[in-house]
Amino acid sequence: MDTFAARGYNNASLAEIADRVGLTQAGVLHYFRSKALLLTSVLELRDRADIEQLGPDRPQGLEFLRHLVNTALRNAEREGIVRLYAVLSAESVTDDHPAQEYFRDRYDGLRAFVADALHEACDLPADRAGATRDAANAVIAVMDGLQVQWLLSPDSVDMAASTDLVVTSLLATLAPGRFGPASSH
Repeated sequence: MDTFAARGYNNASLAEIADRVGLTQAGVLHYFRSKALLLTSVLELRDRADIEQLGPDRPQGLEFLRHLVNTALRNAEREGIVRLYAVLSAESVTDDHPAQEYFRDRYDGLRAFVADALHEACDLPADRAGATRDAANAVIAVMDGLQVQWLLSPDSVDMAASTDLVVTSLLATLAPGRFGPASSH
């Protein structure tokens, strides 16, 4: 994780990774057939840790949206993982990057989870699915953008507070009767 986070995929060498874990390059390749497989395994490990933290049942609706804010709060204590994600997600848009499919699938799944949570929290009719999808894209974009800003200037960015502000604002926009200024939420 540290090597990919510090150098990106293309600049991280198997020799450095092997040295950091006390193996030879051949030893690393014994466990991971390629550098690309090592990369995707590192990313899956990152996701698995976050999923295990959720417990056996994924929260729904407002509870899932609060989970996103809590994730932003936790991320402020996990610089290495945040750096890994920020570097590799940006790098994955390049031609033939080995993590491109991983990030495409991850964004598709996360977009669906956030859109479902917004839809459930706002109790919107089915014909508003486009609005919740667009709002989910906005939440994800804000969270990813905040990570980059925080990495560059940690004392200037409160990822959890900014994420909470965006989620709260989107809820009020999507369901003003439920979450607008006059509501009790």
